[in-house]
Amino acid sequence: MAAHPPIGRMIGAPGDQVHVLVRGSGPDLVLIHGASGNLRDFTFGLVDNLAHHYRVIALDRPGLGHSDPLPGQDHSAAGQARRLRAALAGLGVVRPIVLGQSYGGAVALAWALQERPSALVLLAAASMPWPGSLDPWYRLTANPLGRATLVPLASAFVPESYVRRMVEAVFAPQPAPPGYADHLGLDLTLRQRALATNVAQINSLRPEVVQMASAYPTLNLPVELVHGDADAIVPLAIHSGPLAGLLPDARLTVLPGVGHMPHHSHRAEVIAAIDRAATRAGLR
Repeated sequence: MAAHPPIGRMIGAPGDQVHVLVRGSGPDLVLIHGASGNLRDFTFGLVDNLAHHYRVIALDRPGLGHSDPLPGQDHSAAGQARRLRAALAGLGVVRPIVLGQSYGGAVALAWALQERPSALVLLAAASMPWPGSLDPWYRLTANPLGRATLVPLASAFVPESYVRRMVEAVFAPQPAPPGYADHLGLDLTLRQRALATNVAQINSLRPEVVQMASAYPTLNLPVELVHGDADAIVPLAIHSGPLAGLLPDARLTVLPGVGHMPHHSHRAEVIAAIDRAATRAGLR
């Protein structure tokens, strides 16, 4: 935490705060990060690229980075979307373009089901029910007892070298950019609260997207989907491929040979998708 303090502002009452970074001017563009992350994922170059044409609003999802967790046992994408919408209303954000990457794509879709933004941009988005089960770490921490037992051990004893290998695995088959892990802040990722929040959010996601998927055909707004066909974390064939067929106004861009982090490995293509979304929404 001391090594990676807030770089934006805290919005909301104590215990209900969201960490938000605002840069640039133009149409509002909200950036929602993925699992185990924080808004620094977007400040590794992307925000600076976008701030020339948009008012870019990057934020930490509830319980991650510097944002407060949701109350009680609410770990839902829908609850996160409500918290983020309420926080950004204080900034005068009305019908923004909402971009979600990975787990953040589920939050962006939940936002759209609650209140239509101008457009959605979904990057390697976790959006559809997946077959099989999660990996052993998530299965073992699926209940409060498992989280109470294993999360403190992981926070205290998982070596940084292991986490760096996990970062490389998320980027594969592309390499993680030099300096990315240090910029993101592994101390933020390994905090007990962040670990516990992340596993609870991941474990509760599949039942939620089962319910959400039935409502996707009602989303009559421009949607840009960007997904690599080598993504082993959130596979294209399970998520964006089927999702594109459910959405009334979706455009799917498939990136050959690309993994889970296209906003780093193929930034130009992602920015082009954002610009298309803005044009399709009448904002450019």
